[in-house]
Amino acid sequence: MLLLAVVFLLSCISPAAAQKDKKKKKDETPAADSSKMLVSLSDEQQIDYMLSEMLGAWQVGDVEKLHAKYADDFSMVNGSWAPPVIGWTNYLAIYQQQRARMQQVRLDRSNTYIKVNGNTGWACYQWDFSAVVDGQQVQSQGQTTVVVEKRNNHWVIVHNHTSLSPGSQQPAPANTPTPQQPPAKPNGL
Repeated sequence: MLLLAVVFLLSCISPAAAQKDKKKKKDETPAADSSKMLVSLSDEQQIDYMLSEMLGAWQVGDVEKLHAKYADDFSMVNGSWAPPVIGWTNYLAIYQQQRARMQQVRLDRSNTYIKVNGNTGWACYQWDFSAVVDGQQVQSQGQTTVVVEKRNNHWVIVHNHTSLSPGSQQPAPANTPTPQQPPAKPNGL
């Protein structure tokens, strides 16, 4: 009887182990190239996907993935009444300085409209932002318009204009200190 129980137990373990090995091998195979998967999507869908990846990278601070969504020579309207920011290198320094002040970042996009004309296009969307900035909970809303261009069969942002909606920033409670600098706008300055 004991021998029968051991045989039964081994027969149950063996398929489970084989299935586990099969799953392990499947996990070890290289992931499909996402650019090949995107080719089957319409240009509007590719831009929508790129915007989602860009916002996700911005949210978590993934500089490499963020850079892949912006052209090296892109321009951005500066939200602090300063000259436009020109080029990835200039933007990166400002982004990293702002991002270092933030924790628990959440950025949600809605009401996206995308228009394509050949190898250029634009997208506009609204966003809701919340984070802890300089130790203080901050919430704001705004709008972004990006101009995109298809380069080497990939859509990249060549211009970004982000605006904070007036009155959308949640005031700090009376007992919390005011930060030295205003919190950063998502995607903008």
